[in-house]
Amino acid sequence: MSRSKAHIERHATERIGWLRAAVLGANDGIISTASLIVGVAAANADHGAIMVAGSAALIAGALSMAAGEYVSVSSQADAEKADLARETRELRDMPEFEREELKQIYVSRGLTPDLAQQVADQLTAKDALKAHARDELGISEITEAKPIQAALASAVTFSVGAALPLAASFLSPLDHLEWYVSGASLIFLALLGYLGAWAGRASPVKPVVRVVFWGAVAMAVTAGIGQLFGAVV
Repeated sequence: MSRSKAHIERHATERIGWLRAAVLGANDGIISTASLIVGVAAANADHGAIMVAGSAALIAGALSMAAGEYVSVSSQADAEKADLARETRELRDMPEFEREELKQIYVSRGLTPDLAQQVADQLTAKDALKAHARDELGISEITEAKPIQAALASAVTFSVGAALPLAASFLSPLDHLEWYVSGASLIFLALLGYLGAWAGRASPVKPVVRVVFWGAVAMAVTAGIGQLFGAVV
């Protein structure tokens, strides 16, 4: 391969927008649905009631995740737009002050004043707003808020995650169903932790331990509540 060809590297941060929403959605789908199923099963409900509760959790959870992600990421996008509008006005009204501000940013990062001035001049001449958005505000094409992308990623991955413990409950015998669903869900969570780490190019140990631990805690608490209500009924 010719050394003159441009070498394009792909980094994990390029996936950060959808990866965060996808991992959150799948994790919430598994934990919330499995916890609900385990709690209902621990209350001595029949198989039909367990399946209805799990199905309702899948549908309501997917819609809730989509709406929540869209609203929260839209708020971030609105804040970014407001900052960019303000920066646009400042570049129009006091361009020299903004150029000096950009220069000082580069000086603080280790450039000499002369080189920082050259960089600030050249970037301002090319695209002043883009330079300030990236280096002053921390907004770039990679990290900018994408509400629709986040909402779709959360809804789809929540549905997939929720379908796993729901399928486990469908295939499991009613006797000790909560144990079968809990065990299967912990395996699903471990796999999710590994896949999330792989997609982000990180070590899988901590993500796997973290997601399995909190999943086990959630299911244990709901199982206890289910047994309490089952005993009362």
